[in-house]
Amino acid sequence: MKLWSDSFKNGGVIPAEFAFAEPDPHNRVKLAGNRNPHLAWDDVPNGTESLLLLCIDGDAPADGAKVNQEGKTLDASDERADFYHWALADIPPVLSAIAAGQLADGVVPKGKSGPDAILTAQNGATHQLRQGVNDYTSWFAADPAMAGDYFGYDGPCPPWNDLRVHHYVFRLYALDVPRLPLEGRFTCAQACEAMRGHILDEAQIIGTYRLNSQAR
Repeated sequence: MKLWSDSFKNGGVIPAEFAFAEPDPHNRVKLAGNRNPHLAWDDVPNGTESLLLLCIDGDAPADGAKVNQEGKTLDASDERADFYHWALADIPPVLSAIAAGQLADGVVPKGKSGPDAILTAQNGATHQLRQGVNDYTSWFAADPAMAGDYFGYDGPCPPWNDLRVHHYVFRLYALDVPRLPLEGRFTCAQACEAMRGHILDEAQIIGTYRLNSQAR
């Protein structure tokens, strides 16, 4: 199975158009386009009943105490953990692409609605998909202006004081079930657990992003 994007090259920088935040010379950062990138795939294996798409930042700080704190720096050697940016489930095998901005376009305070999502194919057919809540849900939980369930895609926003470039893995799984075995609201981590034992194949691409010009 192959996965690619017209929005960024594998191993290349993700444009700010597809990020949650971008550098700002006056306020360190500002909100960015937050559009989902274009993704396309082929060579889906026989027997595939649905596809599951995840986006994971494996470079997120494991401890948030120093994140975006004046006078403090996150070193590249600091402990890291996964931060989930997207879980899109129940993608029918007849689909072979998601257009840029088709499922996310702009930052939505308190999060986009879900889990149900409609995706319209190039031939005009509509498909019912589901999206999990990403990890901005827990990150903004204590912020009254932003707290809510963040369903679907919300893009990169690494700490502005982080010296490590973040890598965003877009990974597509071919599954042998037509519907991910989860009901109601679910997290990206729960989607990972639910697909175990159902994976036929997988493919991925990786994009990078930073808000700190000194990050390496």
